[in-house]
Amino acid sequence: MGDGAFSGWRDAFRNRLSWRRAVPRHLLVALLAGMGTAIAIGAMEIVADHFGKPLALIPFVTSIVLTICLPDAAPARPRALIGGHIVSSLAGYAVLAALGSSPATLAFAVGLAAAAMHLTRTMHPPAGINPLLVVHEHLGGEFLLLIVLPGALALAAFAMLWRRLTRKAAS
Repeated sequence: MGDGAFSGWRDAFRNRLSWRRAVPRHLLVALLAGMGTAIAIGAMEIVADHFGKPLALIPFVTSIVLTICLPDAAPARPRALIGGHIVSSLAGYAVLAALGSSPATLAFAVGLAAAAMHLTRTMHPPAGINPLLVVHEHLGGEFLLLIVLPGALALAAFAMLWRRLTRKAAS
């Protein structure tokens, strides 16, 4: 699909939103954010259900809200989104392997993840759930490789596409 084809489709999408001039900007931004959030969560739920992985949606619900509704925030940027989910999951695996699972190690895993995200400049607060899931549910490496990594990459791609499609529509 060439740039011209995408450009034409994008322009058609924007022209359909010509009513935006009659709608206050803040209301349009809120409606587009809500629509993007619903689409992303719906798509991830369909994929999670299809593969029989109900835990697949948990790490990404708040990430979706953050990246779609506050796209300019530092924690919503692709580096933070993808890196934060990976770093926090790895912190969970390290704690699970070294200390096992208990209420104290759950707390320690999340604290370690927060420190690691801070040190690696990949702070993404919604990713704080990952080490908790890893330690509490004794999740194996497939959680990182088959859920966290593909989910974070897909969400980053969707967020960039959604922003590109709606940037001018909301201005």
